[in-house]
Amino acid sequence: MTDDIAMIQTVDFFTPIVDDPYMFGQIAAANSLSDVWAMGGEPKVALNIVGFPNCLDPSILGEILKGGADKVMEAGAVLVGGHTIQDDEPKYGLCVSGFVHPKKIFKNYGCRPGDKLILTKQIGNGIVNTAIKAEMASERAIKEAETVMSSLNKKAKEVVEKYDVSACTDVTGFGLLGHGAEMATASGVCLNLDVRKIPYFADAVEYAKMGLIPAGAYKNRGHSGQYVDIGSTPEHYVDLLYDPQTSGGLLISVAPEQADAVMEDFEKKGLDTRVAMIGEVSEKDQEDNTFIRLV
Repeated sequence: MTDDIAMIQTVDFFTPIVDDPYMFGQIAAANSLSDVWAMGGEPKVALNIVGFPNCLDPSILGEILKGGADKVMEAGAVLVGGHTIQDDEPKYGLCVSGFVHPKKIFKNYGCRPGDKLILTKQIGNGIVNTAIKAEMASERAIKEAETVMSSLNKKAKEVVEKYDVSACTDVTGFGLLGHGAEMATASGVCLNLDVRKIPYFADAVEYAKMGLIPAGAYKNRGHSGQYVDIGSTPEHYVDLLYDPQTSGGLLISVAPEQADAVMEDFEKKGLDTRVAMIGEVSEKDQEDNTFIRLV
């Protein structure tokens, strides 16, 4: 828009993934806002996008909108209206405008060999949500999933924006390996991920062992599996790493000499999620098609 201001425009919406309408509104809004922070920007204006059945009590819609409005306010943005249509199934999300300095945009490519990889939210909420639908999820797993999915990526962006970030993406529908593969192929490097250091949701590993895997995880594997060397990684961990995430965290590639300081700042910031250094970037072997290696 000017030499100092670039606009980020994003939109996202989906059907309910939790029963509580207020929580659904919070999660959908947090998910919609995420792309702005993933690009290093700050959201400023948001518009509601709503589909709602006429057979449901309008108070339910009120709670969904209240959840979204509260998250927009927490983000420091302004909710200025929106559009609603009648639909057979509830749908909610936001169209968000944000701003960023053109020279400070986080790109989802540009990882450098030697960089450290940091993940700002635990993995596995798609599997936990599948367990919830099957009425097999524990109370602690449900509570953790709601807390993490409704948590904004605002604090994570504020921590890393003063450091040498070479690439950043938010981990959502394509799972950690899908979004990681996108970052790695565009950068021409290999991401080496330590499966033991990746944080997972409570009970998600057990649910994965039980086969409570959403269909999206298999689609993700079919899409990006050609780029991933799983080595001897147990199958249930592979399923977790392909698990589609709702309102997931940021995957950040940062200069190695700054990685420890970044982790210290995350500790001081006090996020509601688990932040971990999960691997590092290396040069890609030109002899094969491996862009992610699990170790």
